[in-house]
Amino acid sequence: MFTVPPPKPAPAPTADVRGHHSQVPCIDSQALLGPRGEVHIVHQGQLYRLRITSLGKLLLTK
Repeated sequence: MFTVPPPKPAPAPTADVRGHHSQVPCIDSQALLGPRGEVHIVHQGQLYRLRITSLGKLLLTK
């Protein structure tokens, strides 16, 4: 079994990459994925893996 740490509070709304303000939080991928370049996400009881590929793309797998 795996342990899921409690979620961190969402940051305040920020400017998106185009400079427009949005109500949806904008999170830098480095901040989200950390030094390992991957994070596990639990969604509706299912475990997903979000990682950076060798080509620098984001890949979400179940």
